[in-house]
Amino acid sequence: MHTHILLDHGSGGLASQRLIKDIFVRHLDNPVLSLLNDAACLDISGPVAMSTDTFTVTPLFFPGGDIGSLAVHGTVNDVAMCGAVPKYLSCGFIIEEGLELKILERVVASMAQAAEGAEVQVVTGDTKVVPKGAVDQIFINTTGLGEILVHDPPQGNKARPGDLVLVSGSMGDHGLTILAHREGLAFQTPIQSDSAALHGLVHKLMQEAGAIHVLRDPTRGGLATTIKEIAEQSAVCIELDEAQIPVNPGVEEGCAFLGLDPLFLANEGKMICILPREYAPKALQIMRSHDMGHSAAIVGRVIAGHPGRVVLNTGIGGQRLVHMLEGEQLPRIC
Repeated sequence: MHTHILLDHGSGGLASQRLIKDIFVRHLDNPVLSLLNDAACLDISGPVAMSTDTFTVTPLFFPGGDIGSLAVHGTVNDVAMCGAVPKYLSCGFIIEEGLELKILERVVASMAQAAEGAEVQVVTGDTKVVPKGAVDQIFINTTGLGEILVHDPPQGNKARPGDLVLVSGSMGDHGLTILAHREGLAFQTPIQSDSAALHGLVHKLMQEAGAIHVLRDPTRGGLATTIKEIAEQSAVCIELDEAQIPVNPGVEEGCAFLGLDPLFLANEGKMICILPREYAPKALQIMRSHDMGHSAAIVGRVIAGHPGRVVLNTGIGGQRLVHMLEGEQLPRIC
């Protein structure tokens, strides 16, 4: 019995079939996937949100998650940010020859658990095996489909002067966790990735909070880069209050030690919500009462003038302009 991935596992022959049935179908099985057709026939109607993402994180396993759960959460959240209920995922694996089968199975099992928790089905997929050294262990691509809940869904170009900016929780947890675990760093206050599915919180907000203009998850580039993108898309100025932005003590400690800015660090279980001022108190209440939003906060506002500009009111009473992340602060985080 093989214990490692062979090139034969990507040949399309018997070894491929065994790999698909013994690992992928065994963990991800559902009535659509079990048919093993070339494409999935889905029951979905009305406006649809669709997103795709590729995950190449190293290390594969880290405090708070792994590449399998991250691949599910990342795509589920992207679909949810369109005001949609995620329903289906596809997954494509590029696997390095020589990878231990028990590592692959651990990743797939984690993906199955995350999909169950996010109430989505993995309905189709693909596996490619490449020669040793062509990739680093495993790369995963996931594509998600979901049904949009509202007639006028949130989009990045809909922020308006007078809106308030909320975040659902602390910034920078995922990015610093990956760096610390990769480099063997330990801080006085433990940290772990915030990787989680946000669809439940989004659904509740869409139903109860009133009109929401923008929903985004601040992944690569963090809060600062994502807010800058929204300001440019909406042709507005956004003002942030540094003192109101939640950052966990361990992340603050690590960033101070390493010279990093938590506002540019990736998050994988947090979101930005921009909506009219009159709806903000209700949205904040909903977030703080939900498991995914206990430390939610109002962190800024949308103002007229200076389209595309982001201004940070600093903790020492000054102001500075916020720009998009230039270069790569941390490699291979998602």
